[in-house]
Amino acid sequence: MGETKATQENIKDELDRKLVLSRPSRELLEELALTAAKEQSPQATFQYAFALSKSAEKSELRYAVTILDGLVKEGYEFQVDCMYGAATALYLLGDYDEARARCEAILRTQPKSRIAKELHLACIEAHERSEKKKMKKAAMASAGVAAAIGVAAGLASIMLKK
Repeated sequence: MGETKATQENIKDELDRKLVLSRPSRELLEELALTAAKEQSPQATFQYAFALSKSAEKSELRYAVTILDGLVKEGYEFQVDCMYGAATALYLLGDYDEARARCEAILRTQPKSRIAKELHLACIEAHERSEKKKMKKAAMASAGVAAAIGVAAGLASIMLKK
């Protein structure tokens, strides 16, 4: 289990590095947006949405999911690529459960997809890290409350002795 966990952590960290390095420039996004608007073809729309799916802007990530989901519904030829792009955007948005579900859907049809496996493991690790962070926060809050109660009890005890 420890080895698998370490591998999962390494995969998440490596994927995060890849995603930072693959963020599209503002110029590229503008160029792809103009091309998509001009050509109005599924291919141009896909290229724009797939680039958006790696953006640093939350609004662009949400827009990418909307566009990519729309392409899937319209029967676009490269549906798995659309699903992967949407999963990537959801991962970057912090919606790890939905991103993971998309990866699982890809893996059901393409069980050997390395990129879907990596993103799937990264989603699991990110979700676990998020849960740990929430638990630490709750523990800190509980410790603060316990300390405040202790101080109040100490003060009450001092005041009762007077």
